[in-house]
Amino acid sequence: MTDPRDHAISVLKENDRGTYTVPTKGLYPFQWNWDSCFTAIGQAHFDEDRAWTEMETLFAHQWDDGMVPHIIFHVHDDGYFPGPDVWQTGRAVRTSGITQPAVAGFALKRLFAMSKDKAMAARRARALLEPIHRWHQWFYTCRDPGAEGLVAIIHPWEAGRDNSIDWDEPFARVPTDGIDPYVRRDTQHADPAHRPTKEQYDRYLWLVQHFRALGWDNNKLHDASPFQVVDPGFNAILIRGCADLSELAGELGAHQIAAANRDWAQKGVGALEALWSEKHGQYLCLDRTTGTLIDSASIGGIMAVIANIPAYRAAAITRTIASEAERTRYVVPSHSLDDPRFDAKRYWRGPVWLVVNYLIAVGLKAAGEDAMAEKIVRSSLELIEKSGFAEYYDPLDGEPLGGRTFTWTAAVVLEFLAGEPA
Repeated sequence: MTDPRDHAISVLKENDRGTYTVPTKGLYPFQWNWDSCFTAIGQAHFDEDRAWTEMETLFAHQWDDGMVPHIIFHVHDDGYFPGPDVWQTGRAVRTSGITQPAVAGFALKRLFAMSKDKAMAARRARALLEPIHRWHQWFYTCRDPGAEGLVAIIHPWEAGRDNSIDWDEPFARVPTDGIDPYVRRDTQHADPAHRPTKEQYDRYLWLVQHFRALGWDNNKLHDASPFQVVDPGFNAILIRGCADLSELAGELGAHQIAAANRDWAQKGVGALEALWSEKHGQYLCLDRTTGTLIDSASIGGIMAVIANIPAYRAAAITRTIASEAERTRYVVPSHSLDDPRFDAKRYWRGPVWLVVNYLIAVGLKAAGEDAMAEKIVRSSLELIEKSGFAEYYDPLDGEPLGGRTFTWTAAVVLEFLAGEPA
């Protein structure tokens, strides 16, 4: 049997395209934003130089306003939809027009901590401090117009949790009329029963066309979107990224960047309190359009533990995970089994994602919830042993779902095998 570390490295190398890495061949043939940040962490376990290049390639395609797009279309590949001809963002190297969770600050600090060549790492980290800072600043300028300390996503794809149950209610307000004819490609690579529905895809594309008609002007898109959701997991990743960037910037002498990001992180942790649900024992999403919490207990509200939340909140989240674990063989399911909409096999409506398990375990360990963090790591490695490096897994029987030989799954497994979170 192949050693799991060797197998994980082989997956990362198989999906390596020289200066960027694809999530998996076929289903996702381009560079994805948050995937690349996790990929770099994985690559740092065996090729430090290559890890830095992954991050540098991502930020080479940052927009002038500071946004880092969620897809960079380095090459032509008509096996993916929607491709650059749908987005029409007008970039020299074509990109999408929306963003993804801001993992980069967290990843940068992790890469620097793991580096053996500290002089090289300091040089390359310093060069990334300002771009990552500009991205954080963009979030609070363009997605937090009321200066509340929390940002909104304006498209479900931005959260990375495309068809989460969290979006059902606010997403229903998005029209479906006037959609250009299209042919999906994802269902040619994965079981359609495990993917978002056609109705959801129609709404995804309506938003893309709507934003395209506005010239991808980020000064307009937030207010123009009928979908404005404050996702606790998305915000917690940004908050953690700000905190980590602040710490590293301070260490490297960039004190203004350190101060600004420290302020954003502190304000964000306080603002998260408005999203707490005693009923569910976790954070919930906020529908900014209506000003109300969305009654949907998903992984987004558990993933918030990655931020420096109060210890008693982390303890409550631990109890919530423990309750779910009593009914599943593997943790952490992407939606509560208490919800009748839970679906063990459909994308973000129930399955386990190891990359999210990693974030949760890191957060729990930092909060002193060692036993649950270790349980999550053990469960994750059991899934790898049973079902390989899949995109996601059925929490009830461990069936591998979505893409196979998946990059970020392999990346976080290298972290688990190395004792992270330790």
